This record gives sequence, structure tokens and C-alpha cells, in this order.
Amino acid sequence: MSLTDFVSIILVNFNGEDVLVDCLSSLERFIPKDKCEIILVDNNSQDNSVNLIESKFPRIKLIKLSQNLGFGAGNNVGAKEARGNFLFLLNTDTIVTSNFLPHLVELMVKNSDVGVIGTKLIFPDGHFQISFSPEIGIMGEIKAKKMHKNAKDKNGLNLMEQDFRDIKNVDIVVGAAFFIRTDLFNLLGGFDERFFMYFEESDLCQRVRNKGYKILYTPYEPIIHLRGHSVKKSSNKMSLEYRRSQIYYYYKHRPMWEILILKAYLFIKFLYEYIKTPNFYNLEIIKLVFTYQ
Repeated sequence: MSLTDFVSIILVNFNGEDVLVDCLSSLERFIPKDKCEIILVDNNSQDNSVNLIESKFPRIKLIKLSQNLGFGAGNNVGAKEARGNFLFLLNTDTIVTSNFLPHLVELMVKNSDVGVIGTKLIFPDGHFQISFSPEIGIMGEIKAKKMHKNAKDKNGLNLMEQDFRDIKNVDIVVGAAFFIRTDLFNLLGGFDERFFMYFEESDLCQRVRNKGYKILYTPYEPIIHLRGHSVKKSSNKMSLEYRRSQIYYYYKHRPMWEILILKAYLFIKFLYEYIKTPNFYNLEIIKLVFTYQ
């Protein structure tokens, strides 16, 4: 990997004190210092994250924000400071176990029509984790739901892992380990910051594909992902945010008939949930269905 293939690794943190040390220590152990820069954007964490980074990881470029801008906007801030030809967007609840950069850079350099690469993700126990998705839409979401349902069965998960044992073209890769050309990221304006959380990588992948680029999944150089760490403590709030982002995505990319089907489905689903167990967030989602335009 030459100097022209310098990579900027960007992490966005919010109250991730309990996972940061493992993540950043693994990067320092496996990634050569002369091959990349590490930029961490802190979304106004209220824990000891900032002090921990400043004291234990002084070589990391730390950007401290005065408010929580969300995942996409946080990455956009980091990308503006990046010097690399490629960006590797990495969640803080990950642990790397090898130097994955040469493999990803080589794939990009050899395939000029590839814009984004997602790596294989595994759980801490080594089990396969779904890190890709069909194109978002009514049919795509049905396929994705079936895929995740099958993954709950051990045999189904093993079959899926076998199906993805080699490099594959996919529609979407998740933002937990997301490799993209810097010039392409900038051309597209980065993440759409109207997505505070959820669907931002799906939107970016769709816009990458609209530009004629391919998206690859690679099973080589897997990364451990704890998954869901940043949203566990506010699941109801994040459920509302998920639906807001979902509706916005449909308005941005899908035909009107799919938007109407989605809104009808959400209304029926959450009205039933609210009748069964009155809940503020269920009511807010019902309101969102009616008021979002």
C-alpha cells in the first residue's frame, strides 16, 4: 500500500466509554501508524469518553462536538478533516483482529467501478453477523425480514454464511464497518444529515449505486461487532427515530404507492400495539405517520 492509498479511519462516539478502550487498542495493535490516521468525533458524550481518549490515546485526532449530531453528521464532520484517499467508517463497539487495510485498498484499486466495501462482521463468540441488506423498499424489507428470521436458526445462519463465503455484490452494507472512496463520499455530500440515526448508510449506498458504482461485501479480514451498544439505553426513543428515518427514506427514494403501503402498515401495527399496551412512543409513531410529509 503506497502513500497515495492512505486511509482515514473515522469513529463517531457517544457515551462509549465502556467499549472505546478495546476498540482503539485493537486499532493501535493491528493498524500501522504510517498507513492511516484515526479521527474520533465525540458527539457531546456525558461519560468519561473524552478524558479517556485524551489520556490513553493521544495520537488519535479527537474532535469534540458541543451537541449530539447523530451518526451521519458526526461522520461528515470527521470526513471534512480526513486526509486519506479512502475513508473507513468504524463503529466504536468493534474490535479488529488483523490489518484489514491492504485487502480493502487492493479491492478498491483493482476495481474502479466499486464505490463501497463492507467487511464481514462477527459476534464476540465468532458467530456470523448479518452486515448487508437488499435494496430498501416494500419487497426488499420483506426479504430482509425473512433473512433475519432465518438467521435466528443456527442452521439457517450457517447456510447464509456459506453463501457469503466469498466476495459478493450487494445492495447495502451496514455502517459499522464501511469503506468508501473519499472523492465519492465528498461528491455525494456525505451522509444525509436528516437521518439522525438509522437508514443513513442505506441512503448513502443507494446514492452510490445511482452514480453507477458497485457495493461489495468481503468475508475476509472479519471484524468483531458487539452490535446495538449505542442504542440499548434508549430503545423506545430509538424505535421512534427508526420509524422517522424509515418514512423519510421512502419519501426520498420510493414511489408513492410504497409510501402509502408503509404508512398504512405502520398505522395498523402501532395502533394495535397502543390499544394492547398504551405507550407514549407508540402514540408518537401513529402521529408521525399522519403528520410526516
